[in-house]
Amino acid sequence: MLARPEAFAILREEFSAAPERYGWTIGRFVAMPDHLHFFCSGGDKASLSRFVGGFKQWTAKRILGAAGAPAPLWQREFFDHLLRSHESYEAKWHYVRDNPVRPGLVGNADDWPYGGEIESLIL
Repeated sequence: MLARPEAFAILREEFSAAPERYGWTIGRFVAMPDHLHFFCSGGDKASLSRFVGGFKQWTAKRILGAAGAPAPLWQREFFDHLLRSHESYEAKWHYVRDNPVRPGLVGNADDWPYGGEIESLIL
């Protein structure tokens, strides 16, 4: 459901709106067919849980509405990981970026069209 041009455009728009709505800035991200990875920083307006909950609500309405698909789009919980150094950011980014390669969706991570970066996050 997520690795489609229409869904990707909605995800990108909602990520771009995150600083205004929630005070969270989105860095690099990868949309897989059935899940999403993204790096974020901030939290001056809302907790991470509130931000992710709101993001799921906005994107589900828009993506499911556009596709005419039944709910739910997202699972209830989410998994986060706190990055503590430049090295761990780079290591995690390479792992996330290679997500489409491991199941054979593309041969090279640079060929996956459903990823990008909203803002550069400096840790």
